Amino acid sequence: MILAGDIGGTNARLAWFRLEGGRLTSAGEKDYPSQEHASLEEIVAQFIAEHGVKVERACFGIAGPVKNGRAVTPNLPWVVDASRLAGRLGLDGVLLINDLEANTYGIAVLEPKDFAVLNEGGAEPRGGLAVIAAGTGLGEAGAFWDGKMHRPVPCEGGHCDFAPRNALETELLHHLLTKYKHVSYERVLSGAGLVNIYKFLRDTGRAQEPASLAAAMRHGNAAAVISKAALEGGSQLADQALDLFVSLYGAEAGNLALKFKATGGVFVGGGIAPKIIEKLKGPTFMQAFTAKGRMKALLEAMPVKVILNDKTALLGAARRAALGA
Repeated sequence: MILAGDIGGTNARLAWFRLEGGRLTSAGEKDYPSQEHASLEEIVAQFIAEHGVKVERACFGIAGPVKNGRAVTPNLPWVVDASRLAGRLGLDGVLLINDLEANTYGIAVLEPKDFAVLNEGGAEPRGGLAVIAAGTGLGEAGAFWDGKMHRPVPCEGGHCDFAPRNALETELLHHLLTKYKHVSYERVLSGAGLVNIYKFLRDTGRAQEPASLAAAMRHGNAAAVISKAALEGGSQLADQALDLFVSLYGAEAGNLALKFKATGGVFVGGGIAPKIIEKLKGPTFMQAFTAKGRMKALLEAMPVKVILNDKTALLGAARRAALGA
């Protein structure tokens, strides 16, 4: 039995997988609210107690940098240690990988129905891959062809400096510098990032904030409220915020695609993209994605797809465990 985990700042999803004839089969899973638990070890212990299955291999995709089998999560007050998890599970070792690395491993086992196509392009089977995912934070990764498979390359590109492209975004940067010592892409491309964009547009008088929308944001998930209002046409301010978010998302996806020369495909994951898929299918995302001067033709030829399967990282963690050390 393989124990796999997709561990994010909002939810921790654990699952059992059987490896039969080279294929992974899910044998049960459960989601846990990450913020309600003191550690991943606590969640793992609870999951094992509930299911009582003997673990043979384990791999966890963690939202944060992993170094020497240890991760200090940026959006949770946790330290995740592979050796402690291995001791808890009675194993010689446990694999910890970045959650976007897990997503990248998972792409290989998805089916056509698991994607929404933003740009058909022409995939080079052995070309590089790029994966970008906005959710609680902003994750990024790439992959290269190693002669047998696409081998993921984890990174923390979501924490690179936010680079404005025009006067409005320069003003946004200056606005955010009054709140943060360092303004990364995660500060504008995440759930909290959408709220930052909205507040910037509101506070600089770009549009009026409806009282009903302000109240809904106070009593619910602010980013979800903004997205819903924008998609339903209920607020000019929310619509402007989501449009700017989508443009920035396309621009940074294009940056990542260039860095990994992603002629094999660019994949947009995370929890936000499927919820705003109609916006992503509009012209704004791809216009920003390809607006790279002399590299425009290269980017126009790259396939760009949104990952619709929210279990991709979980499948990827299981696949990584199945591959062995």
